[in-house]
Amino acid sequence: MTEAPDRQVAPANAPSRRPIIVALAAAVVTTLAVIAIVALTRPPSDTASIAKGEPAPEISGTTLDGEPFRLEDLRGHPVVVNFWGPNCVPCRTEFPLLKSKVEEHAADGLVVVGVLMADPPDPARAFIAELGATWDTVDDPDGAIKSAYRVVARPQSYFIDRDGILRSIQIGEVRDEDFERQYELIAGGS
Repeated sequence: MTEAPDRQVAPANAPSRRPIIVALAAAVVTTLAVIAIVALTRPPSDTASIAKGEPAPEISGTTLDGEPFRLEDLRGHPVVVNFWGPNCVPCRTEFPLLKSKVEEHAADGLVVVGVLMADPPDPARAFIAELGATWDTVDDPDGAIKSAYRVVARPQSYFIDRDGILRSIQIGEVRDEDFERQYELIAGGS
């Protein structure tokens, strides 16, 4: 017959190690979460930052109509780049304003460019058709354009002058007074 090994029993008044282990595990998880957040929100070192007064990052891709698109082809025009999606309520609210501004400033050559962000193309196409929008929307399925522009929320609009220089950024819905104030920065001669 084999004898069972002796078990050592902690005295009843000895402190438990469990709370220390749980606290240590929570600290490790919290530290890893903070490191991950910092890493994900820090711009990559090989990517230029976006700043007012600097050239706007290039946008190239395919429109929802399947056509190739390059932002640099719009030099000579004041341009508003609008990051949006049909599931974004403020995006839906500002769409009619953008449509009216394209019509109002047609003689100046205003161009609006949409960048579809975080929504599938089919509902976006349906929404564009429903509202009768006439501008190109570029699909950004991998988020590369969003990253280059450091977009933090939808809608977000970038006002770019005729020379391709970023003059203003609007985070959130553009209202009439916002649009006109920022349009003045990009409408000047070429």
